[in-house]
Amino acid sequence: MTQNTIGNTYGATAAIIGAGSWGTALANLLANKGVGVRVYDADAALLSQLQKDYENKKYLPGLTLNRAIEIKETTEAAVSGADFVITAVPAQHFRAALGAALPHMKPNTPIVNVAKGIEVKSLQTISAIANADAKDHPYAALSGPSHAEEVALGVPTTVVAASKDSQLAEAVQDLFMTSAFRVYTNEDVLGVELGGALKNIIALGAGISDGMKYGDNTKAALMTRGIAEMARLGVRMGAQRETFFGLSGIGDLIVTCTSIHSRNRRCGVLIGEDVPPDEARARVGMVVEGIPTAEAAGALAKNLKVDMPITEAICRIVSGDTKPAEALLSLMGRPKKHEHEEILS
Repeated sequence: MTQNTIGNTYGATAAIIGAGSWGTALANLLANKGVGVRVYDADAALLSQLQKDYENKKYLPGLTLNRAIEIKETTEAAVSGADFVITAVPAQHFRAALGAALPHMKPNTPIVNVAKGIEVKSLQTISAIANADAKDHPYAALSGPSHAEEVALGVPTTVVAASKDSQLAEAVQDLFMTSAFRVYTNEDVLGVELGGALKNIIALGAGISDGMKYGDNTKAALMTRGIAEMARLGVRMGAQRETFFGLSGIGDLIVTCTSIHSRNRRCGVLIGEDVPPDEARARVGMVVEGIPTAEAAGALAKNLKVDMPITEAICRIVSGDTKPAEALLSLMGRPKKHEHEEILS
């Protein structure tokens, strides 16, 4: 990262790849701060609509976008000369989006990923992909309890910028921080990324519970035991346990399991109401990241011999192998254990 970018984030230029709800909300936040913002998306029809109306009618209707935002028709036009490249694409498309951007990026341009998930085919986190494919570009992740719909309205929100490079973490903090959008820093990139990805699996379970008309007791149990198994996998992979009890862990878990804005919870509600998983995902109309993440996390848990019963149950449900009621009986009938077994051992 160049020294002039660290010292001048408010005059920086940011390229945002991905014009979904989150990419759009962050583009508007940055433009309102005076940051030069360019937006690109692979959906040409969406770009055309954005250029015409300066409103994302598909993903974030009702928000009038700052006219200073430049809508670009190619990756090259968006990222060339940008001081920050911000990726806001689903995890399964990150590798391709990064590959398209790299040839046109300035040397040492930071990559800031704001999406959440694990690549299914490789079982890699986004940082692992970036570190392998773009090792000459410093990497940061921005994560936390932050629904785009509320950020767009200026609802007070707190998130965390994670990077092994403390200067980059602080630069990302400076880039995004506003009076309504508070950014903390953290060096545990893996923990922050895993928290943001794995909580979507538990949110599916919380939605299924709501769809089955279970009460607060059940949801509280899912959330509490969910964060325990999230931390269990994270620690085995090398993350810090305390990260899972911060903004990108328990904070994001709470908002995703309880909010009407959560697409993962909405999908879970439909499944709990006996809608087939594929149909439930189609009805949501946006990427339900918890479904591929459940597959990836289930495989990681098996490979690393980590006990993740809720994740395993969600995997069986979304694959159609188990009905929700059967999965619940299986979870409740597990052998007796100490609540803090992994800590004691």
